[in-house]
Amino acid sequence: MKLISVNVGLPSEIVWKDQVVETGIFKEPVAGRVKVGRLNIDGDRQADLTVHGGADKAIYVYPSEHYEFWRGELPQVDLPWAAFGENLTTEGLLEDQVNIGDRFRIGTIEVMVTQPRMPCYKLAAKFARDDIIKRFLASRRSGFYLAILQEGEIGVGDEVIQISRDANNVTVTDIVRLHVEKRKDFELMKRAVQVEALPKGWRTHFLDQLTARD
Repeated sequence: MKLISVNVGLPSEIVWKDQVVETGIFKEPVAGRVKVGRLNIDGDRQADLTVHGGADKAIYVYPSEHYEFWRGELPQVDLPWAAFGENLTTEGLLEDQVNIGDRFRIGTIEVMVTQPRMPCYKLAAKFARDDIIKRFLASRRSGFYLAILQEGEIGVGDEVIQISRDANNVTVTDIVRLHVEKRKDFELMKRAVQVEALPKGWRTHFLDQLTARD
């Protein structure tokens, strides 16, 4: 498991559906080693902190393995690394194999997996197509967010070393499934609410569904 690309970007304004939108989704790969703080990689910022960024969404990871799929789905679209707004493009970290709460060391930082990425209209704005949101969710290729447990530095080629695996065995893909699929797996949902690394909003959402079921 390793880093393929490290990508950063500052918020910029674009026009989408006749409205000016500020977004930090446009990122570019950077060379050399980069400092990572509690909330950001150096040189990276989020535009709307009410739904992006923060301790639970400090870094967005997207597997490089998914790019082949998207190049087949979107043959007319240029898809360089960071095309999906990710901070880290990785190799060997797939959503159906990574648990919420898993911890990793990358370079000199330590991180923890917190949640999948749920796409918003800014992904549609970046690709200039409304259907990308539905297709992104349907693909189950969500990527995932990391919280920073220890600050430090990272760089392309760094090995991603697993420090610990969350014992609840709830994967990133499991959370996407619980969110998207109409037929709910309530046993999985019961496990999900036990995962301390999963942000409160997600756990409350699942608890409400479990309560309504009872």
